[in-house]
Amino acid sequence: MLIIFYILLLINTGRCSDHQIFDTKNVDVGQNVTLICSRDHRWHFTNLFWIRLVSQNFPEILGSTTSHDAPTIENTHHITTKQEPGTFVLHINRAQLSDTAVYYCIKVRQRNMTFLKGTFLRIKGPDPGITGVTQDSLSNPVHPGDPVTLQCSVLSNSENRTCTEDDRVYWYRTKPDESHPSLIYSQGKNGYDCEWSPEAPSQQKCVYSFSRNVSLSDTGTYYCAVATCGEILFGNGTKLDIEVPVVHPWNLQKTNTVVFLLCVALSISLIVIAFLSYTIKEKHKNSAAASLQTNTETTRAEQQIQQRGLRTH
Repeated sequence: MLIIFYILLLINTGRCSDHQIFDTKNVDVGQNVTLICSRDHRWHFTNLFWIRLVSQNFPEILGSTTSHDAPTIENTHHITTKQEPGTFVLHINRAQLSDTAVYYCIKVRQRNMTFLKGTFLRIKGPDPGITGVTQDSLSNPVHPGDPVTLQCSVLSNSENRTCTEDDRVYWYRTKPDESHPSLIYSQGKNGYDCEWSPEAPSQQKCVYSFSRNVSLSDTGTYYCAVATCGEILFGNGTKLDIEVPVVHPWNLQKTNTVVFLLCVALSISLIVIAFLSYTIKEKHKNSAAASLQTNTETTRAEQQIQQRGLRTH
């Protein structure tokens, strides 16, 4: 059926019908839903389609029929489409949270496509009892390498809460150079603290924290999203600006002075080492010469003694 829709996209799209209707329908989970689209049997060579559009998903064709009377019935999971007198009906049996979407009835005739009716169907789950989601701004400047903790506070009222599902918090980051926000962290049952309000015992405040050592690439606005009972609630966002420390001219001059003094000290040390090496080398040279001279004189004295002894004999 998806291939049929791709083919429909290749044909001409006509203007919307003069009697086009777009409405919004809110129903609770588990209720039955019926959407009705007008059908005229005098439309020759005409087909009708019910399609569903869900964010970030491909369009889904739920059923199709012709304009003339024909007992066509199609089932897709818990959704049924069928002809009735003068109408093309879409019926959802026991609606689920995943059925939240935009539903369109489309008429296709001779390579022209007309949108007859559109309905935004919102399926409401149990009341999560959440009264607010807030985020605190950062008061101190942040530099590369600093530890940063972002907080998201979820306020709820236990008296109004009819949902037993646990909250789940997602952290998103948006940056000016990125077209889509990026998911960077998710939290479940762990990593948060809850306390009851002393003024109102039914009021509860849960604080979710997210910590990291930041770098220049972490610059952006961070949002917490609380998902519970089929709903997603967003915080107001926390802007994170990373400041690069600026070197003051006086500090730079002081640093240059220290470096210069270190270089001078190193130069003096090298000169002293060279002088000591030269002195030690000369001392060894003189000692060797003196030792050689002493050995020579000793040898001569011994020879003279030997010669005197021979003469005596």
